[in-house]
Amino acid sequence: MKREQLSDDELRELLMQRKIRSREARVSAYRAAGRIVDADNAPINEDLIYNTETQRIERVSGGRTIRRIDIFLLIVEILAVIAVVILIGRGSSILQTLNEEASRAFSVPTVTPTALIQAVVLPGGHTAPDAVGNAVFNESEIPEHLRGLVSVRSTPVVPIDSDSGRIIRIGIPAINVDAPVVQGDDWEALKTGVGLNAESGLPGKPGNVILSGHNDIYGQVFRELDRLTTGDEILLLTEKNAYTYIVTGTQIVQPSQVEVMRQTEDSTLTLISCYPYLVDTQRIVVSAALKK
Repeated sequence: MKREQLSDDELRELLMQRKIRSREARVSAYRAAGRIVDADNAPINEDLIYNTETQRIERVSGGRTIRRIDIFLLIVEILAVIAVVILIGRGSSILQTLNEEASRAFSVPTVTPTALIQAVVLPGGHTAPDAVGNAVFNESEIPEHLRGLVSVRSTPVVPIDSDSGRIIRIGIPAINVDAPVVQGDDWEALKTGVGLNAESGLPGKPGNVILSGHNDIYGQVFRELDRLTTGDEILLLTEKNAYTYIVTGTQIVQPSQVEVMRQTEDSTLTLISCYPYLVDTQRIVVSAALKK
């Protein structure tokens, strides 16, 4: 058959038939070699199909349209994934900022002594005694910027109860203490006895009676405070009355923890001394409550 005897459509159809036969031959060869299972899974042109009834090549309608939709949906999915990643990044940044702001809001400022507690450090502080028992006031416990204030500060007046008079003596039977109580708890006062702090409450009344004494110099009056246990009795003798306090607890604190000297709504007693024995870098604090 000569080419000039065929129309353009007939020539096009003839070429398509040859392509289909060539495809079928390749598919058969692939199937025989085990490379494919279903010929329909290896199309040459997804837009074309051979109709066996009409023996003609037919174009599949909508093929390219479907591919365009698939491409569009793929692009949409990619953009959605990118948007999610951006949102996660932004959310993480916002969460970190909120946590930092919350941390700053929760931070507690350093507690410093207030006007209700005049002491910079707990009373009774001194250096460890030397071989012959000499010791001096431990100025290094006091912050450097406050040392000048402490050095010029005069000894305040200790309150006296008009009903019972001043406290004159303390007795602690459990550790064989029977000592005089002096007014004030500065370095000189504690050389002569147990010192009564100027911010103390009155014995037998609401408030905190604060007494200090040395543990390894000037008589070692509070040498064995660490032997006291809950339930032990502490006796305070005033000029007119006697009061009994019951030990409620013991703790070891730093010299700067002046909060143990705060006043209370109940009638309480606080004993303070240096600790440990012959080291004196901390304080031992014994708390007691008025016996009902």
